[in-house]
Amino acid sequence: MGMLDGKTAIVTGAGRGIGREVALLFAQEGARVIVNDLGVSVSGEGDDPRPAEEVVDEITKAGGVAIANFADVADTDQAEDLVRTALNEWGQLDILVNVAGILRDRMIFNMTEEEWDAVVRVHMRGTYATTRFASLHWRQRRDGGRLINFTSGSGLFGAPGQPNYAAAKMGIWGFTLSCARALGRYGVTANSIAPGAATRMTDSVPGDRRSAMNTTTSDAAKGTERDPANIAPPVAYLASDEGGWINGRCIGVSGYRVTLYSQIKPEVVLQGNAPWDMESLSKRIPQAFDQAIPRPREGA
Repeated sequence: MGMLDGKTAIVTGAGRGIGREVALLFAQEGARVIVNDLGVSVSGEGDDPRPAEEVVDEITKAGGVAIANFADVADTDQAEDLVRTALNEWGQLDILVNVAGILRDRMIFNMTEEEWDAVVRVHMRGTYATTRFASLHWRQRRDGGRLINFTSGSGLFGAPGQPNYAAAKMGIWGFTLSCARALGRYGVTANSIAPGAATRMTDSVPGDRRSAMNTTTSDAAKGTERDPANIAPPVAYLASDEGGWINGRCIGVSGYRVTLYSQIKPEVVLQGNAPWDMESLSKRIPQAFDQAIPRPREGA
């Protein structure tokens, strides 16, 4: 008996990397899986059905049940068809995992409008579109569901060369919190995962920076702490009935470490008793915030 026996799942971006490992483990745990992947390059160009088809072949050869799907998740019509496929094939959708994403890295002063829009479209609109149609089913069914969206440390900690990606990933965190509160009344949980693993995306980091980050390449990651397979078990737990007590949280998964991130909360509150004037504010802010914000060293 697997933890996901009888469940139906959609995993986007499941042709390679982390999404692939999530789909494989879901099938191993008994879920019927739609393996969605458009087969684009890291930057979002082209298309190739083979990655999704190869994952489906691997699942079916192992005795599992899977369907390949090549929808562009950021296209709302295609996202609706993706969800409808699960309903038409199996009559239900229990789990939606949004992994699909692309990169167009650039420092903010060099980033073009197209580079910004392309990344935000796939990550944010793609997560919104699939979730919208899944939520319609869950609201009507009123019998639970699991939404798991992928955020990133690039957003949580502010990667300097990824303003588009960081913005989209933090947007996904806020989107997930909203869904957790909106869909909880229907028995649905919504959580976000901040993963750390060697994938095609991390391979795009220049070699000198990757060495400084102690990050291996994806083709050398199997069996190591950087193996994308390490991300899948916590995702499967959140997708299971046993994980239904966790809702609206962000969980970091990297190597053999699972981290529960704190929610955003007030750190210091400066309360006045009248409208602020510039003189009093310039005195009170340093007094109140001094311990929370380290001062830059002189000459640094």
